Amino acid sequence: MDNNIKQQVVDLLKSIETGASEPVAIINPEKYIQHNLAVGDGLSGFAAVLQQLPKGSAKVNMVRVFKDGDYVFTHTDYNFFGPKIGFDVFRLENGKIVEHWDNLQEKPGVPNPSGHTMVDGPSTVEDLEKTAENKALVKAFVEDILVNGRMEKLADYFDGDNYIQHNPNIADGLSGLGAALEAMAKQGITMKYDRIHKVLGEGNFVLVASEGSFAGKHTAFYDLFRVQNGKIAEHWDTIETIPPSSEWKHSNGKF
Repeated sequence: MDNNIKQQVVDLLKSIETGASEPVAIINPEKYIQHNLAVGDGLSGFAAVLQQLPKGSAKVNMVRVFKDGDYVFTHTDYNFFGPKIGFDVFRLENGKIVEHWDNLQEKPGVPNPSGHTMVDGPSTVEDLEKTAENKALVKAFVEDILVNGRMEKLADYFDGDNYIQHNPNIADGLSGLGAALEAMAKQGITMKYDRIHKVLGEGNFVLVASEGSFAGKHTAFYDLFRVQNGKIAEHWDTIETIPPSSEWKHSNGKF
C-alpha cells in the first residue's frame, strides 16, 4: 500500500508536466488545504496555476519520495516557472490528499564548492527500523544547533569531518559549514531558525520544516538529512523567503 500511495503522489506531480488528468483523483475535491502562498486554496487554486504555465514548459524529475504515516514527502527537480528544486509534503486522509505544503528554491546553474548538485546522492531508503531513532536525532540537532546555537554540541552529531553537503553555497564537511558561516558573518548575513514545524522521516532520511529568518527576511527552511550509523552523513535543503501576508493567495499560512 505504501508504494502504491507513493506512486500516486509521484504521478500527481508528474501530471504538472504531462497534463494527465487521471492522477488528480488522489486529491479529495471536498478538502484540499493549500500552503503554497502563491497558489489559491482548494483544487480550483491548483488548476488555476496549471493554466498559467506556458504550454510545454513544465518539467518534473522526481528524485526522492518517502512516506511517514499519513504523510508523503518528495524531493523534486522542477522547471515550474523556471528551474527550481522543491520539497513537497502531502497529508492524506482515507487514501486521499487533503493538505499540501512545499518549499521551492531557484536552481543554481553550477554545482556547489564540493561538486554536488542540490539533488544528487543516495535515494534508497535503508534502516526502516531506525526511523523513530533517526527522527529524534535530527530533531535534536536542529534544536540544539540551528535553533538554540549550542555550537559546542556540533561535533556530537557528525562522524568527524565526514559530511556531504548539497547546499549550493557550502562545501563538504563541518569545515565547509564553518567556513560558509564565517563568510556570511563577515558580510553581515545572519541565518536564524526560530521554530520547527514538522519532522518527517522514513528509515535513514529525515525532513525538517522550520521557520526563521535569513538575511533579515522571514524564511522557510526545509532540510533533508541522511543518517548513517547514528550520525548525520548528508544534507540537502531549500530556503524560501516568505512574502508578506498581503501577498498571500489564502489565509492558511506557510506551515
